[in-house]
This record gives sequence, structure tokens and C-alpha cells, in this order.
Amino acid sequence: MSDDVILQVQELIESANASLKTAHALLRQMTGVTDTDRERIITRASNIATAVAASGKVVEGVFDGQNMVDALGQTYPVPANYASKSKLVEGDGMKLTITDEGKFIYKQIAPTRRRTAVGVLLQEDGQYKVLAEGKAYRVLLASVTFYRAEIGDQVTVLLPEDMEAKWGAVENVLPKHIAQAAARASVGASSDDGELSPRVEK
Repeated sequence: MSDDVILQVQELIESANASLKTAHALLRQMTGVTDTDRERIITRASNIATAVAASGKVVEGVFDGQNMVDALGQTYPVPANYASKSKLVEGDGMKLTITDEGKFIYKQIAPTRRRTAVGVLLQEDGQYKVLAEGKAYRVLLASVTFYRAEIGDQVTVLLPEDMEAKWGAVENVLPKHIAQAAARASVGASSDDGELSPRVEK
């Protein structure tokens, strides 16, 4: 592919991107309906990098808690196991490389600033969530499976520091029986086996 063709493709992409943004703005003006969460992700993706590289093999975007969304609003499924093990947080910048064999290879390129919150694992509407800070954050099933977490376990989740999130990334799990035993020990009650009983000063 010649340099002229590559430049032409880049110009077409930029033009299409601008047209889409204008169309979205006009639609919002006419209907008054906005999807602020999705718009926030798309805007962040636009700021991170160009939507598609000249070769058409690399796409950059932002993790929305479950998928990667590029600057044009296109969604790319991120493998749950990868997202779980990498502890991807909503708002992280990512790069997707599509190989000639059709393989999708994801890489985190612009991690967002993180903070932690501690909550309890629950199940609501068939989805696992962590109730922390008065809000229920969705978590990936792969994370729950990886940590062998159960309903009622105490869970530490990673959250973006600079934005409201719907998803949390599981960082650690403290099984409920250990959390309960530690709580009993801290108030002076002994556990069944006595191992977590506090020492009595003589």
C-alpha cells in the first residue's frame, strides 16, 4: 500500500469520525436523549488515540468494565479471563492488535488512576455485584470464579479515581467465615477452634 493511499485512508477516517460526532450532537439536540456513560467512554477513547491505525490492524479505545470501546463507539469484546487477571478498571486505555490470522491481542496502554473500596459480594438479577460505599458495583464472573468467592465474602475492588463507575475490578477476597472469625476475635469472642481468640494480658 502506497503512502498516498495510507494518507487518504487516514483522512477518510478523520472525516468519518468528525461526521459521526456531528450527527450524535444533532441527534441529542433533536431528541434530548443522551447516553452519558457511553459518551464519556467514547470521549476518553478519542482523547487517548486515533481510532484505527493506517494498517487497519490496530484499534485503540477504553475499557468500559466489560468491553473495549473505540472513539467511533465501536465495541470490542475483551476476554473476561484477561480482564480479570489484569485487574482492568473502567476507564483504562487499551490497544487491540488484530493479527493476520484473525487473533485479537489486547494490551493495557493508559491505565486510569485507581482507588480501592471494600464491600460484600452479592448476587442481584443473576449478576455478581459488590456492595461498597452504598453502591452495588458489577464484577466479572471470571473474577468471582478465579478467587472462588462466595456470596457474603468480603471483597476489595479497584475503582477509577476520577469518574463514577458501574464496574469494579476484584483485587482481593476475604472469605466470610474468616472475616466473621476476625470480627468475633476483635470483640473478645473466641472462635470454635480457639485459633483466632485474642490473648489475655496477665
